Amino acid sequence: MAYQTFQQEYLQIPVVTRAYTTACVLTTAAVQLELITPFQLYFNPDLILRNYQVWRLITNFLFFGPVGFNFLFNMIFLYRYCRMLEEGSFRGRTADFVFMFLFGGLLMTIFGTFVNLVFLGQAFTIMLVYVWSRRNPNVRMNFFGLLNFQAPFLPWVLMGFSLLLGNSIIVDLLGIAVGHVYFFLEDVFPHQPGGSRWLRTPAILKMLFDTPEEDANYNPLPEERPGGFAWGEGQRLGG
Repeated sequence: MAYQTFQQEYLQIPVVTRAYTTACVLTTAAVQLELITPFQLYFNPDLILRNYQVWRLITNFLFFGPVGFNFLFNMIFLYRYCRMLEEGSFRGRTADFVFMFLFGGLLMTIFGTFVNLVFLGQAFTIMLVYVWSRRNPNVRMNFFGLLNFQAPFLPWVLMGFSLLLGNSIIVDLLGIAVGHVYFFLEDVFPHQPGGSRWLRTPAILKMLFDTPEEDANYNPLPEERPGGFAWGEGQRLGG
């Protein structure tokens, strides 16, 4: 019974969020079980170009360190904000969401070459948080019951928290920078005078991932809404 409940809840997770978080958990489990080592996963341009170890372009986004507070903290934020994006502004637009993953991953890979970062998963999580926060500016946030602020400040609060823990903020800054580039090109620049849409999802992604459009007049019952409950919507100002 418990397994069936878990399976049902697992299958209700949107496909991109489910695939990415599962890959991250399985990668960490494989490292914990010593089936693989982090040295086989980290980002190394020389090994990619000279030894053709192209899997490193992907695996460096999947490992968040050994199981512990930092891993759990990152997994919670990754799952939460990836799912809220996929069920929110990317609802019915899976191909666009996948394209955001590819665009963000490509930029981080390029920047990571210059700042000498070997694992980019945390920066990718911050990118997701940044895009969600900018698209939900009126949501009030509460951080561990200590701070109250509006959503756009969340990435900066996380960076401050990372600094307090003694971690490098380069990772956070990279995630914020890439998230801002995507948000500007997708949400801001096309609506400016003389602006245009630079980011266009390739037709092959739309063919692979997009499903027929939902009925615009369909209003799901509460128990039918994605995940069965509101994920982190918080309290909207003026609502």
